[in-house]
Formats: sequence, C-alpha cells, structure tokens
Amino acid sequence: MARKIEDMTIDELKAELKRLKDNLCDVEDMHAFTFGKTSVHIGAEKAQNMAAEYEEECRLFNEQIAAVEKALKAKGGL
Repeated sequence: MARKIEDMTIDELKAELKRLKDNLCDVEDMHAFTFGKTSVHIGAEKAQNMAAEYEEECRLFNEQIAAVEKALKAKGGL
C-alpha cells in the first residue's frame, strides 16, 4: 500500500481490497498447485519452511484485508 488506509477514498479502498483479495487468491492457487497438482520432490524441512511462509503470507494478506474492510465500513463504503 502506497498510502495510509485512513487517507484513501472509498473508491481507492475498494480497489485496494480487490487487489489484496486477488493477491491472496494467487498465493493460495500457487500453493495448491505446488503441493496438490505436481509431484514436487523437496525435503521435509524445505516443505515445512514453504508451508510456514505460505501461512505467514496468508495471515498478512488477511490482516490487510480486515484493515481495509474496517476502513470501508467506517466510511460507509461497505
């Protein structure tokens, strides 16, 4: 996010929310493809690290999505 959430207009917040949700879907799709649709041969430690990174990335996106949704509700945009 280039600007602070509080300074964004309703249209900017809606665009940011869409961008964040799209990015989260991309991360989820990539993870599902990597671990579900391919035969990836990596060690257990690497797989655990990748899973931890995935969970952290999803958590960060979800926190940002929640913050934008809260700002939209406060401005009457949701």
